[in-house]
Amino acid sequence: MSSPLKICPYWSDELSTWVFDDPAVDLNKEPFVCGAPATLDILVQDIPNAHDGVCLLFSASPYAGFQRSLSLKREGEGGNWYGLDGSSMEGWLCPALFKYFSTAPAKLYVRVEPKN
Repeated sequence: MSSPLKICPYWSDELSTWVFDDPAVDLNKEPFVCGAPATLDILVQDIPNAHDGVCLLFSASPYAGFQRSLSLKREGEGGNWYGLDGSSMEGWLCPALFKYFSTAPAKLYVRVEPKN
C-alpha cells in the first residue's frame, strides 16, 4: 500500500469548472476539462457544499480507503484519457499529471472527502 497524494479541488465560478491550486508544483487555478469535471461531479455527489472545496486523494497504487479507480484509456492532446471504472465516463487529464507522476499510471485510485 502506498500513501496517496492530495489536491483540494473547488468550483471556480469565473471558469465554470473545477480547479485546484498546488503551490508545491507551481499550479494555480489548474482547471479540470474535457469530461473530468463530470467525473468529479460523480465523485463528490454525496458531499454537502462540495463546490466550496473537497480533498481528492490519489495514487497509482491501491491504498487503504480508496473509493474508486480510473483506468488509462489512451494518450491524446498532450494528456491522457482516463475512464471511471464501472461506468462509461471518461475524462482527460492534462499534462499537469506529470507534476505528480513521471509517466501516466495505468490506474489511478481516488478518494474524495470533505475539506477540513
